[in-house]
Amino acid sequence: MAAPFIHPQALVETDEIGEDTRIWAFVHVLRGAHIGSGCNVCDHCYIEYGVKIGNHVTVKSGIYIWEGVHIDDHVFLGPNVVFTNDLRPRSKQYVTSVKTYIKEGASIGANSTVLAGVTIGKYAMSGIGSVITRDVPDYALVYGNPAKFKAWIDEEGNKLIQKDKGIWTNKAGTEYIETPNGLARK
Repeated sequence: MAAPFIHPQALVETDEIGEDTRIWAFVHVLRGAHIGSGCNVCDHCYIEYGVKIGNHVTVKSGIYIWEGVHIDDHVFLGPNVVFTNDLRPRSKQYVTSVKTYIKEGASIGANSTVLAGVTIGKYAMSGIGSVITRDVPDYALVYGNPAKFKAWIDEEGNKLIQKDKGIWTNKAGTEYIETPNGLARK
């Protein structure tokens, strides 16, 4: 394991950065933010205090991550994903941040917008330009404006095929079962 790499033109005010993480140019990370190990934070990003980013997360260019956002391990955030942090914004009023969760293995497509307070489930995926206004179940593929459920997918993003009522499978034969939170690997 290696110490984190911080580009000389990045402004990093926190010591909470894991090993093998790369922070590139024109990134600003505030004190109190936590970034795990093996992450890659690309150019022109902003990470506010109180943000928690897990291990092996990719944050592509042009993303601002506000207080209240929690990102689990192995998440992919495409270029210019937009997080919101206030459900009723007004000029010159203090923000009441709302918790937003991106669970393990989720992928959010480029230019998607994520409404404050939603949870994006494990291994869920949004298509590019999606406007995510409600919770996304585990293993769900959503896209559109507003984003709507389109299919169940596996960990690699391949669409699943229904085997029996409540049971889905991928081409390799791995089975997934429907749960109240989406799908779960059987």
